[in-house]
Formats: sequence, structure tokens, C-alpha cells
Amino acid sequence: MQHLADTARRFAALAPAADYWSIRLVAEESEHLEVRQGVAEPCALSLGRGAMVTLMRGGGLGYAATSDLSDAGLAAAARRAAAWAQAQARLGLFSAGLYPRSSAHLEYQSRVAQPWASMTVADKLDLLQGACDALEIDERIVDWSAWLGHWRVDQLLVTSDGGHIAQTWEYTEPGLMAVANAGSQTQRRHGGGADWSQQGGLERIAACGLREDGLRVAEEALALLGAPECPSGDLDLILLPSQMVLQIHESIGHPLELDRILGDERNYAGTSFVTPDMFGNYMYGSGLLDVTFDPSVPGELASGVADDEGTPTERAYLIRQGILERPLGGALSQARAGLPGVANARASAWDRPPIDRMANLNLEPGDETLAGLISRVERGVLMDTNRSWSIDDSRNKFQFGCELGRLIEDGELRGLVRNPNYRGISANFWRSLDGVGDLASREVRGVCNCGKGEPNQAVYVGHAAPPCLFRRVAVFGGEA
Repeated sequence: MQHLADTARRFAALAPAADYWSIRLVAEESEHLEVRQGVAEPCALSLGRGAMVTLMRGGGLGYAATSDLSDAGLAAAARRAAAWAQAQARLGLFSAGLYPRSSAHLEYQSRVAQPWASMTVADKLDLLQGACDALEIDERIVDWSAWLGHWRVDQLLVTSDGGHIAQTWEYTEPGLMAVANAGSQTQRRHGGGADWSQQGGLERIAACGLREDGLRVAEEALALLGAPECPSGDLDLILLPSQMVLQIHESIGHPLELDRILGDERNYAGTSFVTPDMFGNYMYGSGLLDVTFDPSVPGELASGVADDEGTPTERAYLIRQGILERPLGGALSQARAGLPGVANARASAWDRPPIDRMANLNLEPGDETLAGLISRVERGVLMDTNRSWSIDDSRNKFQFGCELGRLIEDGELRGLVRNPNYRGISANFWRSLDGVGDLASREVRGVCNCGKGEPNQAVYVGHAAPPCLFRRVAVFGGEA
């Protein structure tokens, strides 16, 4: 972080006259190791460092990015930002005066019990070799792999108003996959942390069960080959946290992004069925639906102390007892729309500007155990781990598929079913919510590939949720 602070001081000394400026400096490194079918894949290592300069002058707002962190490179970026500010003053869709100014002094660092560097590459590959070998239990396993990834981001935001926000995020991501085939039937299962991303160090290996989970993953892939197809019809549905992640993400998170509601995303990622007049009165779900923006959950992917505009983060309800309260909009979008929001203006890298993104979007726990939810189902399906997703341009009609299903009859789990799918319309689906798991059943997970914006930005998004029960959902199998 010290090298970023030194760069920020140099920029402050050469910054041009402006009503306000900020510089967001980012240094990141990542490494990915994988063993597939018993063979170590080439190791992938990436390093990046750069700065985004934002400048307000003459009634306009502009920004420019550079990987040249010399005095000359920083000065050139400032000049480009000033030129864009001049253009925005004439042609912009909003007043530059709406842009938030930050004077906050904040720090954040991911909790890491076991640093990435505390284990050699050779030892990591040996670990992955053993985990991969555990998946090869049958000749019908036709593809299998184990992996371990690491990503660290150091970010410093400094502003002309005295703001100084230093944040470090660190992620360690293990995972397993097994693909089974028999004739025309192919089934896949993930585990070992593949769908359970959090912040942290190598302690995530044990937390996710990378060493121990291989046998279960392979056996379930094989069992699905002979399982019957998921039944079709209007059935009760229990979604485990592994699938709740995508359900929350696609049918609550994206529709509530304020820039999407304002129309900024319609040419690329689509619009939203949500309109500004809905906030404060619209029944988004049943009275059991409570959804929060919560940057304070330890280990969750997007936990932190401020967004990339420099607004401090605070926990807030987006949906309370089913009623829509506020959108996912940063300070600039809030000022444009005249609506309350949250601190979620985020950028994916040093060469991207912050836009409204999900961060930690969580469904608050209820008071039922998973066993209690199952006991209330006469006929239905329990679904685990997302396999496919599709949702329309207004983030309203959706269809999801899962890797594994279990039939529920008369309040008890029965056998596996393969190719479980379901479809619905966002608000109608959430209004069918009839049971929410308790705190003990909640799992902190997330999405590592959320894309949005032009040019595209892919960010990490946290989602925590318990298992949930939905009534009379359109469920179908692979042969429907």
C-alpha cells in the first residue's frame, strides 16, 4: 500500500486546478493453479497496477485512466480528464455538481489467517493432485479437476477534499468438478468450494472441504446418470443457499440497480421492470422477504468500508417485509433520481469508472430449520447448485437449472432427480415465498463473474442466504 500512497502524494503535487479531484490507485495480483485429469495445467499469474483520475472543473466532470504512474503519465491523465470535463460541461446528461465529494478517512483489510505465500507452489499442486485423484472413482467419470485460485487487490482513493480510503481485499478460491457420462446422458457436480467464494486466505481450503469433498462430488455425478428426470408441474420448491445466490442475484439484485432503472444500461445489459414510483409501496415479495445491503458481514465477497466514489458503506434494507424500500444506487445515481440508495458505486479495475453494482446483497434469515421446511412440503423438489440461468432484458421473467434435485413427498426427502429446472416471474415468485431458513442454515456465498457496463466490468458480488421454500412454482425436467 505504501507505493500507492507515494504515487498519490506525487499526483497531489502536480494536480491541475480543479473544483474537485480524486485519484483511485489499484494494485492487484492473481494466481490460478489447476490439476485436470491428473495433469497439472499451466499456472496462470497476473499482475496489474494503474490509476483512475476523476476531475471536476468548469461545471463538467471527466475521468481518465493510466498505467503510467510516472509524473508525466499522471499529468497526462489529468489533462485528458480535464478535456473530458470540458466536453461533459457542454454535452453531459447531468450536472457535474451532483458528483459526490469525499473527505472520509477509512481503512479495510480482509481477514487472512493463513497467507497465500505460506504454502509453496509445489505443495499446492500436491494438494490439488490428491484432490483430483479422489474424483477418479469410475470409468464413467470422463472429466475431473481440482483448482486453487488467489486474488489480492490493494486500492487507495485520495481526494482533493482530504479523503484517504485504503482497502485491501484478498480471496482464496478452491474447487472441484466431476463430469459423468453414460451413453447420451451427461451430468456434472461441483464442490470443494467451487460455489462458495469468500474473502480469506488458505484457511478457505479446510473450510470448503477441498481435500474431503471429492468422493461426494464424484458419487453424486454418477448417481445422477441413473436418476429419473425431474417431474414437471406446479410444485413446491426448496432452494438451497447454493441456488439462492443466483435467484437473489438475477431477480432482485439486477432489477434494483438504479442506473439500470434510469436507463443507462438498456443498450447493453437491459432495463428493469422496476420503476421509480414503486419504492416505498410495491409488494416485491411475501411478508417473509427481507433483503439487505450489508457491507459488514465478515468474509463476504464485497465487504468493505467505502465504495469507489468514496461514500462510506452502511447496512440498509432494500426490501422489508416484502415491501420495496430503496434501490441499489450510489450517491451520483441517488442525486440524479431523487431516491435514497446505498454506497455501491464500484469499478472492476483501475481502468474502469465506478457504476451502480451489487455488493453484498443478502436475504435475511427466518426461524425455520431446513428439516422444518422439508416437513411442510407434500410434494415438491429440493434443488442444489446452479447449472444454468436465463432472464429477460427487464430482469423479470426467468428460468434456472440446477445440478441436482431431490424429490420431496409427504414431508420427507426421497431419491435424486436429474436436470431439475424451474421458471417464473420475479415478483410473483418472491410473493410465493412461504418459508425462510434460520441463521444456522444461512450460508455466505457469492458470484465471481457478474458482468455489466460498457466497456464490460466483471466484479465479485456477495450473497448470503438460508434455504427457502416457495409454493406452486413451475418446475420441469430436461425432457419437458
